[in-house]
Amino acid sequence: MTRVADLVAYPFKSLDGVSIGRATLGPNGALRGDRSYALVEAGVDPHAASVGGGGGYVNGKSEPAIHRLRARYELAGPTDATPTAVTIERPSRPETATDADERRFALPDEGDALAAWVGEFLGYDVDLVSESAGGFPDDRAAPGPTVVSTGTLAAVASWFDEIADATEARRRLRPNVVLDDCPAFWEDRLFADHGEGVRFAIGDEPAVELIGVNPCQRCVVPSRDPDTGEEIPGFRETFIRRRRETLPEWTASDRFDHDFRLMVNTVVPERSWGATVAVGDAVAIDGVVAVDDTGAAETRETEP
Repeated sequence: MTRVADLVAYPFKSLDGVSIGRATLGPNGALRGDRSYALVEAGVDPHAASVGGGGGYVNGKSEPAIHRLRARYELAGPTDATPTAVTIERPSRPETATDADERRFALPDEGDALAAWVGEFLGYDVDLVSESAGGFPDDRAAPGPTVVSTGTLAAVASWFDEIADATEARRRLRPNVVLDDCPAFWEDRLFADHGEGVRFAIGDEPAVELIGVNPCQRCVVPSRDPDTGEEIPGFRETFIRRRRETLPEWTASDRFDHDFRLMVNTVVPERSWGATVAVGDAVAIDGVVAVDDTGAAETRETEP
């Protein structure tokens, strides 16, 4: 039976993740505390900015130097990844990993000091912004936990000599929920055609409900070393070729419109907000539901 092998929250958008044994689903269905803080260019409104590269966010899409920052967190609770403090280690200069120094910042009180310290490293002014109601997800229409399997991570790692193993692939792809006891690309079963989603349950009664909506469109981030930002030459081309070669029959969907997609974005019905998922929980597909294509978070549920 497919089970949850790992739960990973990213308290700071584009910085290191942290594995947790249990996680509460917060507002909008995201893991509580996931991407609750983000760095943006000074003066940028994070709610109006694009999450794509060059959209105002200081993230892995737009700023390779961000990969050189290491982060360790003090969390609000055992199921709440909202950081109450963060220790950030930075190189003395963006182009070198030597002479690193680190500082601890209490949050939210020392947020301005953190932004100034990181901005000094990057060479331009940045702001630290926070959002307790659902964080700063990449897919604003499907802000629930992202899902992938251990088998998929291992498969992707095998495509590239530069990716050591499934653990490194996970750091590059940055999922929230990692599944085990299932074949590679099993998560492709969790999306259907446009206008439809796949409802699945995590845990025992009362199970937590999620709806898989779309296969995640990848960007430049997985091509970059998560510690140095160094990019794998020809990553996109190799990825697309190998994804096509290994595509399972169950991936057939008009949402899968190109081969640079991997991982599944989800929405969470409001009745499951506040519920808790845990490592070891069983995962079962319940069936297809109708979803509103103009706003995936709005669901018109049908019988499975």
